[in-house]
Amino acid sequence: MFGSMLGLGYTCLAAAGGLWTLGLARFMFPNILTEPPSRFKVGFPSDFALGKVEEKFKAQFGVWIVNTEYNGQPEICAIRTVCTHLGCTPNWLEAEQKFKCPCHGSGFYKDGINFEGPAPRPLERYAISLADDGQLEVDKSKLFFEEMGQWVDPQSFYTG
Repeated sequence: MFGSMLGLGYTCLAAAGGLWTLGLARFMFPNILTEPPSRFKVGFPSDFALGKVEEKFKAQFGVWIVNTEYNGQPEICAIRTVCTHLGCTPNWLEAEQKFKCPCHGSGFYKDGINFEGPAPRPLERYAISLADDGQLEVDKSKLFFEEMGQWVDPQSFYTG
């Protein structure tokens, strides 16, 4: 009887020590959040037809690639997928040709200009340029704001 109680005690002590070792090992590894790179290639300019919104980069990178006209000039731009009202993610509505925020109803034209709802300003753009291999490269570390006149900066669009 005494031997089995001693064995049970050693077993519990060993289990507690094992759990403590696992907790210590987990403590030694930092919590790292892996994020996608801030610079990435989206394809060749010919992949983006005039008037189209490419949504395949929305989930992973939070960007739409849009080939549209702005101030009468055709251009390809990378639009940030964050509503300027409260930060929700708008949806592209192909039939209505607009971005619509599901949270409070803000609407944006294809070029990112706000026209309905509470959003106080247009969507933001990321820098986009032509890489050495001929593909378009988006740089999410640089933002351009229309209300500050930054959409005329050549880094905020690609004209080909």
